[in-house]
Amino acid sequence: MLVGALADAGADQAAIASAVASMNAGATVSFEKVRRAGIGATKYHVHVGEQKAHRHLSHIVKMIEAAELTDLARANAIAIFRRLGEAEASVHQVPIEKVHFHEVGAADSIADIVGACVAFDNLGVDRIACSPVNVGSGTVNTEHGVLPVPAPATARLLEGAPVYSRGPEMELTTPTGAACAATLAAFGPMPAMTIARSGFGAGTRDFPGQPNVLRVLLGEPTGATEAVTVSVIEANIDDLSPQILAYAAERLMDAGALDVSIEPITMKKGRPGHLLRVIAQPRDRERLAQILFAETTTLGVRTYAADRIVQERAVATVETRWGSVRVKASPGGFAPEYEDCRKLAQAAGVALKTVIAEASEEYRKNSR
Repeated sequence: MLVGALADAGADQAAIASAVASMNAGATVSFEKVRRAGIGATKYHVHVGEQKAHRHLSHIVKMIEAAELTDLARANAIAIFRRLGEAEASVHQVPIEKVHFHEVGAADSIADIVGACVAFDNLGVDRIACSPVNVGSGTVNTEHGVLPVPAPATARLLEGAPVYSRGPEMELTTPTGAACAATLAAFGPMPAMTIARSGFGAGTRDFPGQPNVLRVLLGEPTGATEAVTVSVIEANIDDLSPQILAYAAERLMDAGALDVSIEPITMKKGRPGHLLRVIAQPRDRERLAQILFAETTTLGVRTYAADRIVQERAVATVETRWGSVRVKASPGGFAPEYEDCRKLAQAAGVALKTVIAEASEEYRKNSR
């Protein structure tokens, strides 16, 4: 579906077919315009003949290295297969050298991975963002028997990624697709961009009421600020030691909160208290709320969604006489990384403001 979507968006179909043929994996490919629940899409067909059932990672890597691919497409394809091999080795508790690629190593999956890498390279894509992944539900038949969806290797590959399950009870994300996303993409909201082209890749089945397609959007970054949806978690607290309150804030930050603030407030009956506010990624809301319950005396929290306006930022590194300091820069200004400056100041026995001033001056010099 990914290769079909990239071809639908303009990737050279002949270049993809030629690259797959150069693999000598026993596969040929073709493209077909189809409709899925009323959406026009491109179906990527992989045609395979008789072949060995199993291949080791080393065999697949040698095939990719010998194929007629660009350096970038070759490196990406090998990286995806290595990621896939690591997941399979972990699931089956065997060394990666002993992993037999069954469904994954078959010629059709080799054609899928190589075809996707060639298509990305052909389109000049240098950054990939991926939305939350619909893994499906139910069970799937494999050479290891009937397994739950997502399959064990798929779940391992998508650790740390946002996933959900909606639609028909079947496998909607395979280990091959999960490996491509986990290796090449960053998961998160769509970046601020000017859309140039879009494409739809078709799955084999046609579900009633839900297009069985994967969409890609191609564009150029705008450099504009972007609105990101965040979750806000709040609690009013009037019966907790300030020491424990400060510790709770530290724990929340260490656990992935985007920001934590504590404000003095006056509560009912004139009691002095504190408002503890946590800003978090939506996927982290429940987990951080549980930390707040565990570390404070509150019996309830408020949660709501908010838009966070974020300027596009870049990170540069400057050298001071005491060591390296990272500097975050945006169109509106720049700021040396506090933790870097603090560590250097403590190690050298100099004032923190002195380290910050020198890092700022070095950044100004390098930016001229």
